[in-house]
Amino acid sequence: MSVQIVEIAGQKIAMLPIADYQRLLDIAEDKADAFAAAQAEQRRIEGEEYLPSVMVDRILTGDHPLRVWRDYRSMTLAQLAGMIGARQATLSEIENGKAQGKPALWRALADALRVSVDDILPDA
Repeated sequence: MSVQIVEIAGQKIAMLPIADYQRLLDIAEDKADAFAAAQAEQRRIEGEEYLPSVMVDRILTGDHPLRVWRDYRSMTLAQLAGMIGARQATLSEIENGKAQGKPALWRALADALRVSVDDILPDA
């Protein structure tokens, strides 16, 4: 690696070829990725649950997150509605984007599905 040190306005600046600069960026990104992976693995060991990629793909292609998590938990609308004391039709309307639901309902749904409310709320 060839580096040239220059002084501009009283500040020392290191100048290096773009290929060397790019290599340093790649090394830094690899280190950050490895650190993030280690943190994710630690959260998994501590019990954080991960949604399989096929389920994430469903959310990314437009399926309602509530429906995806309900399917992942192998629950019918009737079962979920029964668990939280809600009407099946209400949950169907939420999953189809025809209703929004109140905060208490979202909290009950999240508790029943063992996820955070943020996991089941649709993107705005």
